[in-house]
Amino acid sequence: MGKLLYGLPPVEINATDRELAHLRVVMITKLRRGEMFAFAVDGRVENAGPGRRILWVHPSIPLQFQFDGTVEEKLNREWLEELMSAANSGGNLRLTTEPAEHA
Repeated sequence: MGKLLYGLPPVEINATDRELAHLRVVMITKLRRGEMFAFAVDGRVENAGPGRRILWVHPSIPLQFQFDGTVEEKLNREWLEELMSAANSGGNLRLTTEPAEHA
């Protein structure tokens, strides 16, 4: 299990390496463009109580992707597009279930 670390002191968000690989592409693409967005992390924050948690992702706030393994994940284009669409909408980027890849 990897972690996404956000802010100072960092909020630790649990995610699989596969999820982190896809989040990294989407989040870094948005931040390189200077775009801010909301990221819903319900149920994934360590030592957090019940309830919803939404982070405001901004280029000036430290962001780190901590992978558990050493192998780069093959990316699912459909999932990337789904995540990017959510990040570009008026709603929140939220990790969803990975769609099956089409051949």
